[in-house]
Amino acid sequence: MSLSKMTDAEILAIVEPLMDNCLAGSTERDHAKHVRDFTDRLRAIVTPENLAAQLESGQPTNGYFAERELIGIFRRPGRVGVVWRQFMTKADGEFVNHAVFVEKDGRVLIDHCLIC
Repeated sequence: MSLSKMTDAEILAIVEPLMDNCLAGSTERDHAKHVRDFTDRLRAIVTPENLAAQLESGQPTNGYFAERELIGIFRRPGRVGVVWRQFMTKADGEFVNHAVFVEKDGRVLIDHCLIC
């Protein structure tokens, strides 16, 4: 079944583990783990050097990724966008975590991810 035609629960059962792994890779400063489920396009952007720079600018003030709460799921043919309210271990307040998941060769991959 096409990702964009699945129920919210079916989509979340697929994408939550992908996001968990991505954020764990950030926390552990493990580039290979962080980009494991990225498309080639996104992997080309998030190089080991790029990830290190992102972490060095964000982790000292924001801390690590903590819990997140689903805001919504947006569907387009062959892809879904998911938006969460993201909390951090050091920073007060809420962040927006949004990601686009695509279907490629029978897999679901992260094609865009931004936490701001």
